[in-house]
Amino acid sequence: MATQALFAGLVYDEDERLLPVKYVGGEAQYVVDDNGFLRHIGAEIVDRQVLGIFLEQLEGNKEMAVSQMLTMMGKDDLLTKAAIDASLRNIDMDQIIAQGIPAQARDMLGMMGFRVVINYHGELVRLDQPAVPDDEGDI
Repeated sequence: MATQALFAGLVYDEDERLLPVKYVGGEAQYVVDDNGFLRHIGAEIVDRQVLGIFLEQLEGNKEMAVSQMLTMMGKDDLLTKAAIDASLRNIDMDQIIAQGIPAQARDMLGMMGFRVVINYHGELVRLDQPAVPDDEGDI
């Protein structure tokens, strides 16, 4: 049971309407207006779908992520690289859901064009992500 919606302010319905977050029994719910019928979708259901995509992308780009983290930290030694590798291997989705995402990070994602689009069943329809420029600066 998720007590917070990880992507509050970033989840939209198929008609591009921002979905409010409500709490039912302490559980966060995204609320979809289905022609006047308010469908409550457990935030954890949606959040796990999005996190799953993030983790797949991270797995596919692990070397680049490690390299970027080393650059950001200003370090390039073997022990730091091993520590980052171990951290990336041990990412726990349940822990992320329990801890949440800082509001500033959500705000930054929104400003960069990140949005989650779901249908009234809570199924991920589309995930709009900011484009990352390639080595030549093209998007």
